[in-house]
Amino acid sequence: MKKSIYAVLAASALIVSGSVGFAAGQISAQPEVKTASQASVDGNLKMSSEAFSEGRIDGLFERDPKRGVITLAPLLQQTTDAVVNISVSSTIPVDENPLFRDPFFRRFFELPDQMPEQKRMSAGSGVIVDADKGYILTNHHVVDGADEIVVTLKDQRRLTAKLIGSDAATDIALIEVEHDRGKLSKLPLGDSDDVFVGDFVVAIGNPFGLGQTVTSGIVSATGRSGIGAERYEDFIQTDAPINPGNSGGALINTKGELIGVNTAIIAPGGGNVGIGFAVPANMARSVMDQLLEHGEVRRGRIGVVIQDVTPELAEALDLPVSRGAVVSQVEEKSPADKAGLEAGDVITAFNGAEVESSADLRNKVGLTERGATVSLTYLRDGKERTARVQIEEAPQQSISGDQTLPQLAGAALTDIPANVDSAGGRDGVYVANVAQGSPAWGAGLRPGDIIRGVNRRQVKSVEEFRQVTKDVRGAIALSIERAGMRLFLVIR
Repeated sequence: MKKSIYAVLAASALIVSGSVGFAAGQISAQPEVKTASQASVDGNLKMSSEAFSEGRIDGLFERDPKRGVITLAPLLQQTTDAVVNISVSSTIPVDENPLFRDPFFRRFFELPDQMPEQKRMSAGSGVIVDADKGYILTNHHVVDGADEIVVTLKDQRRLTAKLIGSDAATDIALIEVEHDRGKLSKLPLGDSDDVFVGDFVVAIGNPFGLGQTVTSGIVSATGRSGIGAERYEDFIQTDAPINPGNSGGALINTKGELIGVNTAIIAPGGGNVGIGFAVPANMARSVMDQLLEHGEVRRGRIGVVIQDVTPELAEALDLPVSRGAVVSQVEEKSPADKAGLEAGDVITAFNGAEVESSADLRNKVGLTERGATVSLTYLRDGKERTARVQIEEAPQQSISGDQTLPQLAGAALTDIPANVDSAGGRDGVYVANVAQGSPAWGAGLRPGDIIRGVNRRQVKSVEEFRQVTKDVRGAIALSIERAGMRLFLVIR
């Protein structure tokens, strides 16, 4: 059965497993198995004999001596108050029958000049990360297009929230609630770079609107990417049975630190198979910092086309490394070109941090504010070199609709911005604005539409759309993506 990715309103449900055995209500240590890769984390995994005798495993994860059971209750008592339910009210456009745009048809049937819009209610979860200022992290897809956002705390207090900023490319949003100082709890942000496969994790959220729900399990993998089209991804994968209602919920470690924001699952046939994904806390922190400063994520570029270092490529190019990002093309006059990078160079570090793959480098560049100067370490002819590169703003074309077709006058068209959630990929033309009463409005075009094709011919950019429409005669059929649905718009 074909696998599909569901961006969900989700939180994790995980099953406890690992190096601790449970028998007849008692704790017993399993034989220690070491590998070279575990050497660096042995100190974090060892448990003292005193801890076992006391029934304590790690931090707040312990055995209740009165009941004789292993419990997460002490951990949860200090963390669950910081996880909230988010209710969103939004307006979605109504697809109009072309006949409704005929003035005679409207007058004959006494139809309004503008069809009423539909209201949509949705829900998700969020995590308070600054109790004093009322800042809450959640997912972009939870609050996207919201007219009203209401936050419900664990104690059932309801607070109105406003959107500070949102980033579709990482699926992270930041909202703020008005509150009485000292009456909110927060989760501290952990270091997601210090997360290892096998770490115990706990997920908190509100699945299916049932109310706050807690589940637990382990980290199944780190550094997952390629889940969504052209997004910035470095997911923590868990074995969590994530369910609708908990997107934006917390994934925490046993110290009570937020290490991830639950976001998506792989669900063949719509059922959960224990493969869930969370945006790492470090990525969420980077996005949050830019949203607070600018209200958006100001991404840039260095002007290179890159690919992974594969065993075949490493052998063909006689590379001494098996990781990094191979530069396959350098754009002329780009920051990379000015810094002296060439095709065939292998970028191995970004500001001192190792680069594991092309996706890793893309994430690092994409989360660095444009205008910043960074250090790149790369290999050329077997020798390590360094270069200072300034992140520059990526060029984005924007034109008015009448520069393409007279019928589209009143519309502002751009390449698809990075902060626009585009399920169909990044190829197309984004309708940034449409003036009401304009020819473009009368033709049925609406703000937020994405033009994917003209007369069954795919268009990838504003420039390509301009070239295609220049030679078109007669009726024009635009393939439009609107609110996740595809439709044809015929313009004469």
